[in-house]
Amino acid sequence: MTARVVRLHGRSAFALLAVTAVSVAAFGWPLFAGTTSAVNGGGLPHSSDAPWLFVALLPLLLAVLFAELSDGSLDAKGVAMLGVLAACGAALRPLGAGATGFNAVFFLLVPAGRVFGRGFGFVLGALTLFASALLTAGVGPWLPFQMVAAGWVGFGAGCLPRAKGRTEIAMLAAYAAFAGLAYGLVMNLWFWPFAHDYPASISYVPGAGWETNLVHWLHHDVVTSLGFDIPRALGNLVLVLIAGRPILAALRRAARRAAFDAPVVFEPAA
Repeated sequence: MTARVVRLHGRSAFALLAVTAVSVAAFGWPLFAGTTSAVNGGGLPHSSDAPWLFVALLPLLLAVLFAELSDGSLDAKGVAMLGVLAACGAALRPLGAGATGFNAVFFLLVPAGRVFGRGFGFVLGALTLFASALLTAGVGPWLPFQMVAAGWVGFGAGCLPRAKGRTEIAMLAAYAAFAGLAYGLVMNLWFWPFAHDYPASISYVPGAGWETNLVHWLHHDVVTSLGFDIPRALGNLVLVLIAGRPILAALRRAARRAAFDAPVVFEPAA
């Protein structure tokens, strides 16, 4: 018996499309604004709009779950599995060495997204970062952006093609390394347009075209962030190569025994 993957259906796909559209707008509007509105006068970036993004994000994540429940592709046992994995991922976050950029959260997020599917992976990534922020006192205007970026990591793991054995492990390890780099690149967008102390070649240019700011954003990532992103990518790669196979086996065994599609029947006591 093979593990059943929790897949997206019409309503959950629509909810996921909505949360992605809101997230892309929140991350990318400075690149397309073409005005000085991206530059604030001080304080933390997104200190005024991040709470609104958080308020919009949580109902959309719940909408994905409720749509999965109503479509029958997820039940109470699946929600329980989601909670257990989110708690395990939150417990892994303090184990990462933040000074080097490495974070152990993705080590569980990538295999879980692979086994349980795209929608499950997205919600798991967002909930894991939310729970870990509460655990490590990491709540701030960056939190909703971290939740979305981690959700995309779990979603991408569920989109990988079919593979078995060593090929699957190698594919997951390569994706985990790519996700470590991409996560840092995307997360730079939450603060980079608001920074004032960078050289002109890597700073956001108010009023310039999106092509110019895109090049400056990539240069900024290479100069300031790549030194943290590479250890994260290498850590993900090594962990998946070493322990990816037993983690996948354990998750698939749990998926089989959870039996997401099995109906719950109540029988009278003897």
